[in-house]
Amino acid sequence: MSEVFYVVPQKAHEALVTAAYIKRGFGAKESAQAAQMASMATYHGIRTHNALKALHLDELFGSGAKVPGCTPNATVTKKASRFEAAEVWDAHQKLGQAVAVDAINRCIELADKYGVGTVSVDNAFHYLWGGGYVMEAAKRGYIAYTNCTATLAEVVPFQGKHPTLGTNPHSWGFPTTDAVGFPIVIDWATSVIAMGRVQVLKREGKMLPPDAAVDKDGKVTLDPNQAVSLIPFGAHKGYGLSLINEIVAGFIGGSLPTIRSRTHVPGEKQACAFFFQVIHPDAISSGVFAQGRSQSDNVKAVLADVLGHGNEKCMLPGQLEAAAAARSEKAGGLLFSKAEIEEFNKVAEHIGHQPFDLATLPTA
Repeated sequence: MSEVFYVVPQKAHEALVTAAYIKRGFGAKESAQAAQMASMATYHGIRTHNALKALHLDELFGSGAKVPGCTPNATVTKKASRFEAAEVWDAHQKLGQAVAVDAINRCIELADKYGVGTVSVDNAFHYLWGGGYVMEAAKRGYIAYTNCTATLAEVVPFQGKHPTLGTNPHSWGFPTTDAVGFPIVIDWATSVIAMGRVQVLKREGKMLPPDAAVDKDGKVTLDPNQAVSLIPFGAHKGYGLSLINEIVAGFIGGSLPTIRSRTHVPGEKQACAFFFQVIHPDAISSGVFAQGRSQSDNVKAVLADVLGHGNEKCMLPGQLEAAAAARSEKAGGLLFSKAEIEEFNKVAEHIGHQPFDLATLPTA
């Protein structure tokens, strides 16, 4: 039997999440941006990076931490640069989702003018679901990429023993709606699973997949309650991809991964770093495609070839998210488990907001 989900109107969800951020001292605009990105994640079935994860992250390492890693109402400053299409921002530990929304939009503006645009962000707080930002750009017709360093070093390097890397996601988005009906979004943590997934499984009382996490003694565990560190996917390959984020961050201004979001170290930098890139499809077009095809038709033909030859049942990255979005659209709202609704109601009770009534919420 498939899991039963409760349907929460998007406006009601965003009202609660926005109110929760405002209660913590955040401004109305940045709170609304965080709530909207949380809605987008849930709408597309990304339960590991929903509002509960975002608020929990802020409580532990952001505005609620003993040494706050996120500063409400901070103002982003643009650093001087001799490169017109490449900007560098100091986020001053502003709420990550708000910074990321503005950064991807700025990259689009730059790509419209120069063909490509990049925004590198120093002194940031985690932006949660990277796939959401590139998906939005892809829906608007652009190729987009982002990576970030994770809040904590939770991943053990290949053949290592101590976690020195973040889950360090990479996210690509491609404007393929005309070709396949949805934007292809290749979005992954570089660990076997994200720590957010561990939290979901813990909340739902389920076990971890094999070879995904280790306990305090460095032994592989299936118990999410015992998991303290994660394992890279694909052995040396996942390790290498995770290392890319740390190196890029090192060039931007990020510091040592093992002290990020930890106890304050005088003179050190302990925040995340982001990198965003948007490419206008015209900027990489040769204008010469086989059989006289247009660029769009050529991409469609390439994808049809990949999924042909007996591969018709294979899925494309982003297909599950598109299916989840269709389910949300059909249900008329955002889908949450009973356990998630109960957690939201704890948030509502804490801030004096109207809770969700399980007895009256429709199911899907």
